[in-house]
Formats: sequence, structure tokens, C-alpha cells
Amino acid sequence: MTSSPSNPRTPALEMLDIDKRFGGVHALDHASLTAYDGEILGLCGENGAGKSTILKILSGVYPAGSYGGEVRVRGQVQRLRGTADAQRAGIAMVHQELMLVPELSVAENLLLGREPGRFGLIDTPALEAAAHQMLDRYGFANEIDPAAKIGSLGIGIQQLVEIVRALSHNGQILILDEPTAALTAREADRLMSWLRDLRRAGTTCIYVSHRMDEVFSLCDRITVLRNGR
Repeated sequence: MTSSPSNPRTPALEMLDIDKRFGGVHALDHASLTAYDGEILGLCGENGAGKSTILKILSGVYPAGSYGGEVRVRGQVQRLRGTADAQRAGIAMVHQELMLVPELSVAENLLLGREPGRFGLIDTPALEAAAHQMLDRYGFANEIDPAAKIGSLGIGIQQLVEIVRALSHNGQILILDEPTAALTAREADRLMSWLRDLRRAGTTCIYVSHRMDEVFSLCDRITVLRNGR
């Protein structure tokens, strides 16, 4: 059930009539959601309601063909056969468990697998310059040192680095799964302030949380899943 006014715009994202079974378990029963550019959509429901399943479909973990229904990005049907397809479609997922490498620097984490090279070696100055540009784009160049080890940073800063990395893969639709679960109240406030900035810049966010005070203060609309519907 989605609380939604009529909206003539083309949605940034549509998941239409999504149906997914695991043996005899009907995880998603013809569920749908819609999100628009410059909108934060809350996705809520009890444990087992189907939130994780719908996120795994959207991020390409459960590939096209393993479920019924359609995923559309800006009106175009997407057959997401894996996470790389989701990234190419502009869908960026930030998991509840951060996927950063504590022993590596901020720059190395931001560009992991995409490091600039020279003579067969990683070009560290170019790596840190590219990371600085990425951080500067989102307003963090003056407070996050690209050379700092991720493990030396607070969880709130690590969360921001994870989001910047996700958005750097052409991310236009950002999925956040319980993003404040490990944050202090101050870090959570800061994250939500930054998400409001992203919204003003036109980014679409899917915000999954059990913290209803956050959902009501941050989200423009709310989609509720119950028993996969």
C-alpha cells in the first residue's frame, strides 16, 4: 500500500506486480512501488514482510527471470541479471553492513577495482586526487582525508564514504537499508541532513528503516509491505 497522490511525471523507478517465491514461501505477492526524481521514499514493514527480497531484486542479487513482474527505470524496462546491471541502470545500494575494507584508505575504498595505474602499479597521487574530487562533489573534501585509513574513522563518516562510493557508479537511485542502525543520534541527524541535500539535487532515495520518527521526518511518501503485498 502506497500513500501517493496522482503524479503526471515519469517515475524514476517502478517495480510493477513483483512476484517472488522461495519454494512454498510467497515472499512477494504482486507487490509494486514507485519513486520519483528528487524524492525520498520510505519502505516499511515488519520483519518477513518482503523488504529484503524487493531490495535484492532491485539491486540485481535476484536476477531477472527468477521473479515475475517488471522493473523500470525512467520508463525503460530493465532486465537486471546481476549487480553490475543494476549499477549500469543507475541503481546504487548501501547495505546495513558496510562493505568497506578497514585496512585500506578512503581513496582505495572509493576506487576499489578502478584504481588509476602507471607502469603496472597503482598511481597513488592520481588515486587520492580522484578521491578528493569525488568527496568534493558531495561537500566532504574539507573533512575527509582521502589518505586516512577507513578503520580509523567513525561509523558515521564510514557510512558517508560508502554512500559516495555507491553514487560514484553513476548512482541516481540510492537504496539505503537501515542506514542509521549503527549511528549515534548526532551522526544520524547529519546523514539525514545530507540526504535532504541529495534530494534537492534530484537524487531518488529508497529509505528502509524501522525507526518511524526518521521515516516521518525525512520521507516524502511511504510504501508499506505486509505479507509480501
